[in-house]
Amino acid sequence: MESATPRPHRAARPAQPLTGSIAVPGDKSISHRALMFGALAVGRTRISGLLEGEDVLRTAAAMRALGADISRDGADWVVSGRGIGGLTEPADVLDMGNSGTAARLLAGILATHDFYSVMTGDASLRNRPMRRVIEPLKSTGAQFFSREGGRLPLTIIGARDALPVSYRLPVASAQVKSAILLAGLNAPGITEVEEPEPTRDHSENMLKHFGATISVASVGHGRVIRLTGQPELRGADVAVPGDPSSAAFPLVAALLVPGSSVTVQGVGLNPLRTGLFETLREMGAALEVTNQRIEGGEPVGDITATYTSLRAVDVPARRAPSMIDEYPILAVVCAAAKGSSRLRGLHELRVKESDRLAATAALLRVNGVHVEIEDDDLIVHGGGNLPGGGLVETHMDHRLAMSALVLGQVTGQPVSIDDARFIDTSFPGFLRLMRGLGARVEAA
Repeated sequence: MESATPRPHRAARPAQPLTGSIAVPGDKSISHRALMFGALAVGRTRISGLLEGEDVLRTAAAMRALGADISRDGADWVVSGRGIGGLTEPADVLDMGNSGTAARLLAGILATHDFYSVMTGDASLRNRPMRRVIEPLKSTGAQFFSREGGRLPLTIIGARDALPVSYRLPVASAQVKSAILLAGLNAPGITEVEEPEPTRDHSENMLKHFGATISVASVGHGRVIRLTGQPELRGADVAVPGDPSSAAFPLVAALLVPGSSVTVQGVGLNPLRTGLFETLREMGAALEVTNQRIEGGEPVGDITATYTSLRAVDVPARRAPSMIDEYPILAVVCAAAKGSSRLRGLHELRVKESDRLAATAALLRVNGVHVEIEDDDLIVHGGGNLPGGGLVETHMDHRLAMSALVLGQVTGQPVSIDDARFIDTSFPGFLRLMRGLGARVEAA
């Protein structure tokens, strides 16, 4: 178990430029889904490159508790699935740790299995809203009992005769979309989800990969996804690419530290996940993509970032779904760029591991950066000196912690964080990797 003792850390300007060629851990979104779809398939699924962070290990444990056989085989993971509708009632509470993705997607699976289950999580996850998933899933016939506001612990009594769902998402959310599609696998007929803006489509790609009948059509700015229920999914090998959300941290550090050049190999380049890279290019960033290829149905490539003097940017709200996890590190970039940047439409950040919008602003303010929040927009006034010297409250949020440690590479005084424990939920080995590139990060 993770120690309950906080692990404060400090980051400071490195003596030399950051250099090196590295790989980052596997994509977290794809890792969760590979385990879940493998458990719902007939036969064996071999997964290479699985992210072995705490969040994904919680998903593996939950699927085991539901009857799937999951084991390591050398560097790979092997899942022997139970087939659609074949999962069994867990003997104990399912503890999802810090993973909102795992909890929300698993709620979809549990909604259309005719048994009783309970999910909980750590203090952070128990305070994150689940109502946005619960409401559409009730239409399957499932019953949900939760704390006020739809918060965990959550009891689910799965539908005996599950109904398909037709639902228009009020706001773009890949997690809600995926939960509905997962519920629809064990319901007869057509499950339909309309999203107002395209969100990451790993669930759709993986459903096709495992043999489901699924269609995606463009409607206005968004898309409609239709899934035929009760397919027979077949076990399929999955190669998990490097997580672009994790690659963002060493790449941004290279862009900001003078003289640096860092290559991250094998990064997932799904166009619905690369909004940060598009934004960085608009700021003038020297980013080069090489060795592009397709692995496991997902585009992959190597990305090299070279130090660049960056300019401010105005990021449209419609880009948010393709970079929703990258706004804290983008805010750090904006603090170092010339001019004032506006990041628009960030309401989704308020329901992440923390209120990420408020916490990102606080991260910068405590280190001497002028920041404003106007409605759901974040305005960062860059171009001046970056004083640093602040202690950042991470709120058990791994991305805030990593963003603060990257900021510390370019501030006048070191930047401290109150706790580094939660970084391993998404990026095991982050501290060691950054030190290997030449970054100054140490226990405080």
